[in-house]
Amino acid sequence: MPASLSAPVWAMTLLAVLMATKHYVADFLLQTNWIAKGKECRSGWLLPLLAHVLCHAGLTLAITLAVAPRLWWLAAVDLGVHFLIDRSKAVLGHLGRWTPGDKRFWWLLGFDQYLHQVTNVAIAAVLVVG
Repeated sequence: MPASLSAPVWAMTLLAVLMATKHYVADFLLQTNWIAKGKECRSGWLLPLLAHVLCHAGLTLAITLAVAPRLWWLAAVDLGVHFLIDRSKAVLGHLGRWTPGDKRFWWLLGFDQYLHQVTNVAIAAVLVVG
């Protein structure tokens, strides 16, 4: 494979893995009980959700500043997209009245995680190309 093709592939792979790791850290290691439960509530969800998406945006900002500082605004994109995905998941879950005992609950959670990873891959691609 020509070096001109392999360098972007490895850069993309590294950034995609870094963004997936960022997602794990923000979604599982930094997410407190207050955030996890609060962002799913019918009321009082805004502050916990903001805390959650700010964790994601902060880590994305750290990555973008290390890789391509001029693309700092990708952190704001991550914040907005993550907010929309997570709030949509909560609203749909409430509308369906799905609980962990219902397979639709897990489908929704899986789709939520899928959308987050698609977002992470898109951000990695912009960092490589940008």
